[in-house]
Amino acid sequence: MAIMITDACINCGACEPECPNNAIYEGGVDWKFAEGTSLKQVIIDSTIIDAHAPQSAYSDEFYYIVSDKCTECVGFHEEPQCAAVCPVDCCVLDLNRQETKEELQHKKAWLHGD
Repeated sequence: MAIMITDACINCGACEPECPNNAIYEGGVDWKFAEGTSLKQVIIDSTIIDAHAPQSAYSDEFYYIVSDKCTECVGFHEEPQCAAVCPVDCCVLDLNRQETKEELQHKKAWLHGD
């Protein structure tokens, strides 16, 4: 599963620097596949996307996690670091994005060219 940030977020920003995939962004800030990864382009729904092209923010109010970049820190740490540092416990498993450990390891390899 990917991690998500709930609306209980107090926008402290503690989670953002902890993410090894640069998957966490401040509310209202556009994100890019290339940030924190080795990706040059991405194919989504048969469309090639420049990994450096800005993508719309998922939230205008709160920090958010780009699920396509979240590996739950698999391959980096024993537990998701965002959840470990969150003072209000709002970094939780996204039950709509269930992934196995093997899938998360594959995603890490895809993101970082391993």
